[in-house]
Amino acid sequence: MTIAILASGLLAEGAAHAAQQTVIFTVENMTCAACPYIVRKAMASVASVTAVDVSYASKTAIVTFDDAQTSLDAITQASANAGYPAKPVGQSR
Repeated sequence: MTIAILASGLLAEGAAHAAQQTVIFTVENMTCAACPYIVRKAMASVASVTAVDVSYASKTAIVTFDDAQTSLDAITQASANAGYPAKPVGQSR
């Protein structure tokens, strides 16, 4: 299964418009069944995050958020603060 970063955004006259984005993150340190709940709670606490789906089996989180209200950095920081470093799929540290 190919994991891809999904992002929606429109470009008009060279200016980017804010939009809902859905991004897949890899998540480290998930070692038990309770870990996805903690990751979900941490990521969902970020303003404008509207959905978080965490998979223990694949060690990933799929997050939907408004990119005008928050950033990938804010989401990764929230997860890291909870003890679960995360990074968008396709990006190196």
